[in-house]
Amino acid sequence: MKDSRSVRIPALSVQQPIGEFYIGVIQAKDLLEIAFADIREIERDLDNYLGIQRKLSPTRVTELSEYVNTKDATFPTSIILAIEGECVDWDEEKNIMTLHSTENIDYGHIAKILDGQHRLEGLRKLSNERLFELNVTIFVEADIADQANIFATVNLAQTKVNKSLVYDLFDYAKSRSPQKTAHEVAVALDRAEKGPLYQRIKRLGTRTVGRTGETLTQATVVNCLLGLISEKPLTDRDLLMRGKSIKIASRDELQKFPFRNLFIEEQDVAIAKLVNNYFSAVRQKWPEAWEDRGQGNILARTNGFRAFMRAFRNLYVDMCRGGEIGQVIGVAHFADRLGSVNLKDADFNTQKFAPGTSGETALYNELMKNMKIESAKTLFS
Repeated sequence: MKDSRSVRIPALSVQQPIGEFYIGVIQAKDLLEIAFADIREIERDLDNYLGIQRKLSPTRVTELSEYVNTKDATFPTSIILAIEGECVDWDEEKNIMTLHSTENIDYGHIAKILDGQHRLEGLRKLSNERLFELNVTIFVEADIADQANIFATVNLAQTKVNKSLVYDLFDYAKSRSPQKTAHEVAVALDRAEKGPLYQRIKRLGTRTVGRTGETLTQATVVNCLLGLISEKPLTDRDLLMRGKSIKIASRDELQKFPFRNLFIEEQDVAIAKLVNNYFSAVRQKWPEAWEDRGQGNILARTNGFRAFMRAFRNLYVDMCRGGEIGQVIGVAHFADRLGSVNLKDADFNTQKFAPGTSGETALYNELMKNMKIESAKTLFS
């Protein structure tokens, strides 16, 4: 049975150049139940997931385990967490944040530790009768590039952290990678004043001060783009950081990852243009639904965006049949193909397309059926 527990904590919203984040207070025992750390081991096979927390030091944990039970124990500095937006409910009026599990994320994996892993592990030995509250800094929907930047910024001046790891993380933000390209394309789409996604993307999953109607999180956009660039983005990143090249993708590979060669050839602008042109055609086809940012409308929200991005893969590959997968297709050509979709502006609602993955899949299937597109894997067979 799915663990449906939740924890409510007092919190305050903070605005800084990186975006909005939260400062909260949580019981140590509660944080221990919901937090986890990704261990980043440079020596390990890079096919495995690379987290951004340093390896635990048993000696350090032992020292902290003893310290937390001393009379004047204190951890006055914040433990920094990254949490997916689907796990967060924020009551702005009461300044209360509720953290909870979802269908995709269990209770023990709600909060990723960006900084404070040793302190938290030390608290596992805290005497049961002791009250120990922690101040936490919470970033909601921070993508991996932002997480690496936050970790590196926090730890650069700390002697306890291996400097090579910290500078490696700065390189992560500076060197070329699928994650960085997807991150920068998302930012570019959000900043393009005449584009369909102008000021619609929340930088860290929460609203930007001075804006209204941000309906997509940056993580949603980045993840969709990564799915069109690479099967193993972390492996690609590592190869590029080591100064190695990535082999040009075959046509079969491009059917699954149509942006791959554009990425390899550093044509990130072309990737941005394709996404911009595609959603410009979507906006042109359904102008009322696109501009309607109310709760009931799904077109410009997560479900609609994800469904249209899934359809984009097959539509784009189909449109490139007989030509180069990687060519920039204009708005008019996308609009011509979307013209066959028998959906009206009023159809993009939660009654027709239910919230969650079922509604997303239903919309995707409707688009595929109307445009008479095969799955990408069979298009060139």
